[in-house]
Parts: sequence; C-alpha cells; structure tokens
Amino acid sequence: MNSPTRLLSGRLVSAIGLGCMNLNHAYGEPPPAQESLRLLHRAFELGVTHFDTAALYGFGTNEELLGQFLPGRRSQVFLASKCGMTAVDGRRIIDGRPATLKQTLQASLQRLGTAHIDLYYLHRWDKSVPIEDSVGALADCVRDGLIGGIGLSEVSAATLRQAHAVHPIAALQTEYSLWSRNAELAVLDTCAQLGIAFVAFSPVARGFLADGISGPDMLQKGDIRRSMPRFQADHWTANAALLARYRALAAAAGCTPAQLALAWLLQKAPHVLPIPGTRSIAHLEENLAATQLTLDAAVFTAAEALLHHSRVSGNRYSATFLGEVDTEEFPA
Repeated sequence: MNSPTRLLSGRLVSAIGLGCMNLNHAYGEPPPAQESLRLLHRAFELGVTHFDTAALYGFGTNEELLGQFLPGRRSQVFLASKCGMTAVDGRRIIDGRPATLKQTLQASLQRLGTAHIDLYYLHRWDKSVPIEDSVGALADCVRDGLIGGIGLSEVSAATLRQAHAVHPIAALQTEYSLWSRNAELAVLDTCAQLGIAFVAFSPVARGFLADGISGPDMLQKGDIRRSMPRFQADHWTANAALLARYRALAAAAGCTPAQLALAWLLQKAPHVLPIPGTRSIAHLEENLAATQLTLDAAVFTAAEALLHHSRVSGNRYSATFLGEVDTEEFPA
C-alpha cells in the first residue's frame, strides 16, 4: 500500500498512525500479547510508522509491548509516549511535577527498550502545577537528548500558547472526530498558526463510527465507554438513529463508516494526523485504506451536518473526566 505522509515533530510519518492504548487498556479484557504483536507487525508492514503509547496504558504494559516490537525497526518507527498521568498503587493519578515527569520518562525508556522517545506528551495538565513548570521539565529532557519533541494532550488554545512560549510544542493530541469537534472551537486553528501538528485520537468515535457497537449492553466490564454519557442507555437511542443515517451515507459513497470518518479528518487540514486504535488486523487494514479514498466534498458536508454537535446526545466524557481536561467546550 502506498502510504501518504504528514509532518510530525520535524519528521515525515504515516498520515494515519496507530493508537496502541486499547491493546492493553480501557476496553475490557486485553487480547493475548502475541495477538497484539501480530497487529503491530502488520501495521508496520502496511506502512504505519507512527506508534502512540503512554505510561498509563496498561499501567506500563503497553510500553512493554512496544518494547518487544521495536527491536530491528526502531530507526524506522516514530515513537510517541506520554507522562503526567500514571498509575500509583493501582490508581490513575495526574501528577505534573517536574521530578515526577522525569522519573516517568526514565521508567518509560526502560520499558520501551530505547534511549530516545521521538515525541513525549504531557498526557494531562496537572492544574495544581503551572504549565510552564511541567513544560520546562520536558524541555530539560529535550536538551538531554532523551526526547525529540514535546507534546500536550487535551489542553485549550490559551494553555497551548502559554506552553509554546516556554519551549516549542511539536504536537497537540486531543479527541477529534465527526461527533467530537471541540477542537474546531480554537485549538485546531491555533496549531495551524503556530506550526504545531494536531494528532486526533479516537477518530472513529471510540468505535461508534466504525459501526462496531450494537448497544451499551455489549460493552465489557472495565470498558471505559461504560462511563461515557454518549454510550449510556439514556443517550444511545438518539445517537443510534444518527448512526443508521451515517451508515447509509458511507455506503452510498462506496466506503465503510470508519473509512468515511478517517477520510473526513484527513481532508480537514494537512496538519491533522489521526491515530485510530484497533485490536483487529482486518479493521487495521480497513482503516489504512482510507488514505486511498477520493470522496466528493458533498459527502463530507453531509456527514458534518448529520453529526453536528447540537444533534449528538450526551457529553464525550463524564463530569469527572471533563473536570480533568482543559479543552474548550461547546455551550450546553
């Protein structure tokens, strides 16, 4: 497959990367490690060069999985990981203190089996720590040669500008899909103005736009979506009605629902890089084929109108999770 590329932290990487979180984290019982390794190898064979993990995912086991995959291909892989949100005694903790970030980085390097991470994100801004202090610590790590670029995740345009004044920010990673378009309020344009890549996680709406969820009852115990209002029964009926119409729109365009969602993101702006995650090699191949699509602009316009934020029922996060992020939000 001819894989188009986009610029990320000074390097050309595959236009569609691979979000590795769900191989170990947040979506119920993880698959066996050997199955996940097969998927990682297949992604690389198909031209994926951008792999995204985090210290939090699987409480370190996701980085360990990548550490098994990297030998023999490290120089060909653009490796991204994250700090600032980790597990302490089995609990998820947000801690942006400089010393904690540097300790997390050292542990990540060991688990990944590498001396250098190409892009290292502050996974969440710890609002008890000035963003300048957290970014300053990561700037030290750039100077020490331990990381190549600094990224931020789920922050507002104002916070992004504050951070960028301390040290150039290479990438902002935030949820962005047809049904989660908060990024369009400010940060997408701010990234373009400042020359910052925008990495879109959950680009197929946590599986909703991949047409892989028949209803809330199919979500396993431990699946993060069970806590998300859009996947709960009181919002599901309304959203499922939108999905049926979206499915028909994709079929008329000659592609799958997931491919339409990814193609829509790719045409939004050249600095947008989606990182869909999957546990299925078939879905991986389907996702990557989206780069080969040529769709009429009217299809994208129809998709945007159908899944407009005013029509989607429920918030993307629970009230607790919304309180932890710094992103702009649409008025209620």
